[in-house]
Amino acid sequence: MAFFNVLVSSRLLPRARTALCEAAVRGPSATMHPAPSSVRVCMDMTRITRTLLCGAAAAILALAASDQNGPLHPEMTVAPDAGSYDKPAATLGQKPATAWTETTVNAGVNKQPLEGKAVTVTGEIVDLSCYLQLGKHGEKHKACGVKCLQSGQPIGLLTKDGAVYMLMAEEHDPRRDGQTGGFRQAAIDNFAKIVEVTGTETSHNGFRAIYVQGYVSR
Repeated sequence: MAFFNVLVSSRLLPRARTALCEAAVRGPSATMHPAPSSVRVCMDMTRITRTLLCGAAAAILALAASDQNGPLHPEMTVAPDAGSYDKPAATLGQKPATAWTETTVNAGVNKQPLEGKAVTVTGEIVDLSCYLQLGKHGEKHKACGVKCLQSGQPIGLLTKDGAVYMLMAEEHDPRRDGQTGGFRQAAIDNFAKIVEVTGTETSHNGFRAIYVQGYVSR
């Protein structure tokens, strides 16, 4: 990074190009006319300079973009007693014996749900509607976020590096039939807390979700 800044700010590359071009044009004698090969040298130096400067600019932009990783509005933190990434405040879900339960498999097209894998992910419980629209989360957003989840807005998990997962009960038929309300209540009870979630992860075109088992009402 410092190397590229020196190149750009001090204009060393343009100066070096100019000096080399002048030397190539002068040749052995200052009275000589520039040879075609000297002109080619100048053109080649110009292309090289542009290439290096473009590469430096691309590197700088990439580094700047990497600085934007992490949650939106990082100043909106959870309460001091709402857990941490080292010590989550609660755990949601249980390790699935299989990626998908029987009703989910039976509901799949040709009984083939999307590929899923068991995961355990630590993050903050958020409401996706406000987070993806406004960037809001954390303790200061708790009153609004709880109302959103109570009204049926989608549940999300926000990780330390800024990744976002949608959270849902895994069991397809019970979820469809309104028998998994316990999971939504668990998310409401732990809103704006950092928790550990275990379930089945699946993704499609960059959209990620974790399906959580263990909240079917009996």
